Amino acid sequence: ESTYGNRVHDDITKANEKLRQVITDAYRRGGKIIVPAFSVGRTQELVYAIHQLVNDKAIPDLPVYVDSPLSVNVTQIFRMHPECFDRETLSYLYEGEDPFGFSRMTYIRSVEESRELNSIKIPCIIISSSGMCEVGRILHHLKNNIEKENNTILITGFQAENTLGRRIVNREPRVRIFGDFYSLRARVVVLTEFSAHADMNELRDWTGGVKKRPKLACVVQGSAETTFEDKATLEAEGVGRAAVPE
Repeated sequence: ESTYGNRVHDDITKANEKLRQVITDAYRRGGKIIVPAFSVGRTQELVYAIHQLVNDKAIPDLPVYVDSPLSVNVTQIFRMHPECFDRETLSYLYEGEDPFGFSRMTYIRSVEESRELNSIKIPCIIISSSGMCEVGRILHHLKNNIEKENNTILITGFQAENTLGRRIVNREPRVRIFGDFYSLRARVVVLTEFSAHADMNELRDWTGGVKKRPKLACVVQGSAETTFEDKATLEAEGVGRAAVPE
């Protein structure tokens, strides 16, 4: 798995501070923060991180919306299984708080509520799926906010080639949404710290732990650049043969 096989993530402990800076900057500019996020795992991680910033009074008081029926359902499942929480997350429960909810957090289910978000004129955070901006409600939020310079598009996950998410990460001046072209004027921020994919060092730690060198390793998932770099690295590490399957 070579998604980030040729790069190193920034320190995860700095993720919340970077998120704080993004939110504070957007608030000062009077804009919205549009966050494409995967419904399982990523959305809950972001909500929890924002909750921490709210409790620490580290960010301005602004509304947060999770606009994805699947994300709402998945978050409810997270709530039902506190036995899976780490000690830090459990501390919220002991203090009578919901780790995935606070006073300014709203979970959106209906299409009508989702459409109402378009009329909001004050700074806010909208987390919506899909994570790579290919389908779902995130497309409507991008269409309505991508051309405003005071808005921010926050990317927190891997964006595959030839997806709208990758075009946004590449800051293409014009992108197609629902068949129409829109100018990308919003600020684009990428936080790889929240990625669930291992980076170069973590992948090398993992393969280095395999005592008996395998005769064959198949390199998958990443772009052409990362997979072929990983292929060369694995062979240099003593793997009999590394292959990039077509």
